[in-house]
Amino acid sequence: MSQDRESSIIFDQNRASSYDRRFAKLAPLRDAIHLLIRTILSELPSDARILCVGVGTGLELIYLAQNFPQWQFTGVEPAAAMLDICRQKTAEHGIASRCTFYEGYLDSLPASDAFDAATCLLVSHFIMQQDERSNFFRQIATRLSPGGYLVSSDLVADMSTPEYQSLLEVWLRMLKYSEMPVEEVEQFRVSYGRDVALLSPQTMEAILANGGFESPVLFFQTLLIRAWYAKRSS
Repeated sequence: MSQDRESSIIFDQNRASSYDRRFAKLAPLRDAIHLLIRTILSELPSDARILCVGVGTGLELIYLAQNFPQWQFTGVEPAAAMLDICRQKTAEHGIASRCTFYEGYLDSLPASDAFDAATCLLVSHFIMQQDERSNFFRQIATRLSPGGYLVSSDLVADMSTPEYQSLLEVWLRMLKYSEMPVEEVEQFRVSYGRDVALLSPQTMEAILANGGFESPVLFFQTLLIRAWYAKRSS
């Protein structure tokens, strides 16, 4: 798969070290989706193995590890600076012994025993081509046990609609509330559709289905973020 191999460059040491702090005021959004992910995955085995694709600084991994003390985690992340922070945070929370980290892209992750579930939060919208995006999810599916769960979130919208334009303005207002510099906020406005692929909900569901997952279920929406859960097709 040809993923965007340059995307990790923006997460240099300076940006990675400030990433969580920059979005701290938006924590209620993150906390809500984490709570729902916990609920969706709560019936997995007590010793479940979880694959976190694009794990970043590890926030969902740490949350799940604290709630399920026997789960094992594999975090995949191409940005070395982000992964360093993730390693540090897991050590601080006393969960490092249950974590394996891999610096790189999913397609180069060594083979292993099948995972019971995978998380992929705000990652796939950086893959601009729809067929490559389906292939990305297909790679996740091949690493899951039959019936294994995927939880995926992205920026999702039909950019041709008046609803999108309205939501976009509220979204940018929210970024300003987070104390992001105005010039950075305006960069987001022009990057959507150019560097970040915002697709309609229907297209996103089709991509997940083509990637090997049955009947994706929309379980979360907040402004431009939507999230689905789905099981690997048998």
